[in-house]
Amino acid sequence: MSKYIFPMLALFFTHLSMAQNQINEKQSHEQIATFAGGCFWCVEEAFEQMNGVREVISGYSGGSEANPSYEQVSAGQTGHTESVQVYYDPNIVSYAALTQKFWRIIDPTDNKGQFVDRGQQYRPEIFYHTEQQRQIAQQTKQYLAEKGPFKEPIVVPITRFKSFYPAEDYHQNYYDKNPIRYKVYTFNSGRYDFIEKYWGDTSGIDYQQYTNQNPNGVNQSDAAQARWRGYTKPSDEVLQQKLTDIQYEVTQEDGTEEPFNNAYWDNKRPGIYVDILSGEPLFSSTDKYKSGTGWPSFTQPITSDAVVEKEDNSWFYTRTEIRSRYGNNHIGHVFSDGPEPTGLRYCMNSAALEFIPLDEMQERGYGEYINYVSADQ
Repeated sequence: MSKYIFPMLALFFTHLSMAQNQINEKQSHEQIATFAGGCFWCVEEAFEQMNGVREVISGYSGGSEANPSYEQVSAGQTGHTESVQVYYDPNIVSYAALTQKFWRIIDPTDNKGQFVDRGQQYRPEIFYHTEQQRQIAQQTKQYLAEKGPFKEPIVVPITRFKSFYPAEDYHQNYYDKNPIRYKVYTFNSGRYDFIEKYWGDTSGIDYQQYTNQNPNGVNQSDAAQARWRGYTKPSDEVLQQKLTDIQYEVTQEDGTEEPFNNAYWDNKRPGIYVDILSGEPLFSSTDKYKSGTGWPSFTQPITSDAVVEKEDNSWFYTRTEIRSRYGNNHIGHVFSDGPEPTGLRYCMNSAALEFIPLDEMQERGYGEYINYVSADQ
């Protein structure tokens, strides 16, 4: 009889191991993300709260031991760290959103463990499955280092995924199966005190703002303005080499070009007009009208803070000069004889402007301003 027992036991444990690795099957429309953030009970609960996540499995990644047990991992014998695999619908929640959630539930400055749990078996880590996941994880990590609430370096490694072994069944959905024990553990772990200290109340965060195209949820207008804010005007010598005579005269010497003999006075194409030097958006073709003056005229700037007004007493009466905000270049003047809806005429010099056609705006980095342009004009 004993000769049958050992083969049967071997078969049993083989199937147990296979079942452990196949605890959850990815559905055709789903993708998988793998994160390590200390105690997997807490990380599993955090991700299962997210819309678009179907299932989160607790387990082990990052080591060399196949099919490790909890006892082996917790003893630090396998090189694995407690991890979770997240099964999510990318049409509902992005990988960037998952990554942003991850950063807000861990201490990214500690790679020796997490909170009360110490040792490599509790180290935080991101295991990427695709090149896109790697890039997004790296972008969010860099942004966290530059803009986040931490003074210490962000030390979470971003590692190529190799294997994942589901943990024992009693670890799955632990927060739901053992709510009292779970609450006692989390209360004493220090995790939520840490989160509140550095992030405040995170319950109201809209993770839909984080997309794979914009993984840090940066306001596109703010990002664009950051580009103009960083503009430094070249030396006068460089400007004279870079600009034509009339461009230099207009932008640097507050000159005025000839009417009806300039590039844009009769331009009817949809697009935006930007500063010839800094590239900052100033006016939209939507607000351009035929004033009969021979200069490009607009009823308003592209945004309320796109230009700067300055009193000009260079002639025999006071006028209002218009200058670019970040380039600080002379663009033209504004008068109160324009049409509705503003009653204003922003009379600009073509020599101070560059026109970006609507069909080139995305390619040239002005995609966030497309909504300011009407294609039917």
